[in-house]
Amino acid sequence: MDPEPLDLLTLAQTDVSQPLSLDLLLQALSQPPFVSLPGSFNTRDLGRVPGSPVRPGLVYRSGGFLGGSSSATTAVLRDQLGIRTIFDLRSVGEHARQPDPAFDGIRTVWVEPGEEDAVVELDEFVEGGGEKGYAAMYMDVLRAYPGAIKAVLEHVRDLDGLDEGRGGGFMFHCTAGRDRTGVMAGLLLSLAGASPDTVALDYILSRIGTEPAREQLLAFVMQGAGVESMDVPGFHNVCSLRISCWEAFVKAMEKEYGGFEGYVKGTLGFSDADLIKIKRNLVLEN
Repeated sequence: MDPEPLDLLTLAQTDVSQPLSLDLLLQALSQPPFVSLPGSFNTRDLGRVPGSPVRPGLVYRSGGFLGGSSSATTAVLRDQLGIRTIFDLRSVGEHARQPDPAFDGIRTVWVEPGEEDAVVELDEFVEGGGEKGYAAMYMDVLRAYPGAIKAVLEHVRDLDGLDEGRGGGFMFHCTAGRDRTGVMAGLLLSLAGASPDTVALDYILSRIGTEPAREQLLAFVMQGAGVESMDVPGFHNVCSLRISCWEAFVKAMEKEYGGFEGYVKGTLGFSDADLIKIKRNLVLEN
């Protein structure tokens, strides 16, 4: 008999200072919306997040491709998941140090952002659960990565209905598949009509998805924050994921842009007709 599905939300709220038990982690990663992708981590199908209106098998999010372009990774991406385009949401420095590997039959898109390297200001994360710091960091994502975000939305808008959807899945990723990728995922889910609870659930699931790369990501955060010790005030908060931090970002984004739709129309230049097509292509059923 198959085990009962885990309560992913409860597991995802485990404090980051406590490693997840191997049994629970493996069980979580073996159930939707998580996808097993050799050489990567934190990979999942936005259409299989509980409550998601996005059609399964179309939109995937992931962390970096640490294993390169192995034949096993290519086979899963292209043949199993049907992915034809990968969008890289990393900074100039990250992309230069480790360019995306080439996957046969898959197009890779990287639009140069206005960010040389990801920088974390720990002072902003000291108060509370780090809500102020996260809101500022994610607002910076909207300001620094408009080209990449626009490229993803143009791709969705221009999907050729069901036929393209069946063979035109796409993926986006950053280094951890957590923050920049989380903003992109939250935007797409929101445009598709997902509830705030569904968007927040997808966001916090990265607590589980990044666990296999815990040590690499701690080192990445330390480098971005310019610290040599994890005892520095604010460091614990910047390593944590809390729904309250996502909600603080949404509030700040609504105040400045009038919500995700306001950002997409006012900053990126999409029309109301574009938004209708984007939503239709995200939710259209096979």
